[in-house]
Amino acid sequence: MSSTLFMKDCLVPTVRGLDGVAAFLQVAAHRNFRAAAADLGVSPSAVSQAIRALEARVGVALVARSTRSVGLTEAGRRFLELAGPAMHDLHEAFEAARCLGERPSGLLRLTVPRSVVAPVIRPILPGFCAACPDVQIEIVADSGFADVIRDGFDAGIRVGELVHPDMIGVRLTSPFRYCVAGAPGYFEKHGRPERPADLSAHRAIQYRQQSSGRIYRWEFTENGHEFEVDMTGPLIVNDEALMLSLALDGLGLAYLAEPLVRDHVAQGRMETALQAYCPQSPGLFLYYPSRAQSLPKLKAFVDYMIGQRFRFEA
Repeated sequence: MSSTLFMKDCLVPTVRGLDGVAAFLQVAAHRNFRAAAADLGVSPSAVSQAIRALEARVGVALVARSTRSVGLTEAGRRFLELAGPAMHDLHEAFEAARCLGERPSGLLRLTVPRSVVAPVIRPILPGFCAACPDVQIEIVADSGFADVIRDGFDAGIRVGELVHPDMIGVRLTSPFRYCVAGAPGYFEKHGRPERPADLSAHRAIQYRQQSSGRIYRWEFTENGHEFEVDMTGPLIVNDEALMLSLALDGLGLAYLAEPLVRDHVAQGRMETALQAYCPQSPGLFLYYPSRAQSLPKLKAFVDYMIGQRFRFEA
């Protein structure tokens, strides 16, 4: 077999021990040989041969095949956990060396919470795309916390307390508070809670966290003491924008970042409650691996974001 490593958009010369790893990673991602081959730009038989050769060198089956499905063996899952981040780093090393001194170009993959796409990302896209026409941006709107290295992203945006300490974090907004918000009609019908304990008599639009799968417990502070409240209600969602829309429809109270409801409050479509008990977030941060900061495409994006003034402010 040729001593090459299949990678999307290129064939990278490498040592024999790495042959087939990228093919395996694509099969693991797609659970389909044909889709993996299409992504790599090679034939399905080439992908199959590369994985068989890799399994022969490892000495154990990594991929479980049947006539109807493709999965991973236990060894394959363990191999994926370690090989995925390592291959991401290797790809970045080749790209950083190749792009050194070049103008920003290539695919920039971002993971962004759905609720901040409109106030933070959408306003900067026209200007950034005009300034860096050779950069293609892929935005994955996902409110769960993403591991940018493991999941193949260049950077992400999250609230400050969710940024891992081994990442570089760039502040995008001032700190802001969370709030309990509802439509005026809801408060007219159900009354207004004066203390967090009053929420037991109210209907909530509950939020299921994508990373853990748990129902989010509303957080409050009182006299320096932090505590959480379990809510009940007719609806459970995993999208902040949907939660806001349902609250606007009067279907229940929602626990949201205050900047998301500010315009609705100013225009009389929503009201807030329990402001004195709601905690403050450190704000939104752009985060990325330190070793990736030399990539021209990422550096250009970070510099552009730093130069913007967002209205997502406290």
